[in-house]
Amino acid sequence: MNPVLMYCTGYCPYCNMAEALLSKRGVTSIEKVFIDQDTARRTEMMERTKRRTVPQIYIGDTHVGGYDELAAMDRAGQLMPLLEGKD
Repeated sequence: MNPVLMYCTGYCPYCNMAEALLSKRGVTSIEKVFIDQDTARRTEMMERTKRRTVPQIYIGDTHVGGYDELAAMDRAGQLMPLLEGKD
């Protein structure tokens, strides 16, 4: 299974929803980067993604985007192949 990295904050309902969806799809480990606790990592996120909002999710080397994009990938049947490395 591809590794999952999620830029998030301590309180973020969309981050929680993304984590729940990933868990439902079998993800047992998410590397969480709390950008509200580390300003350097916030800058890193903004430079990598060109976005300011959380969550920002990477599956393997693929930038998925936020929760809405993650959920849309799931509905389209594209999430599991990406998680399984069949992208």
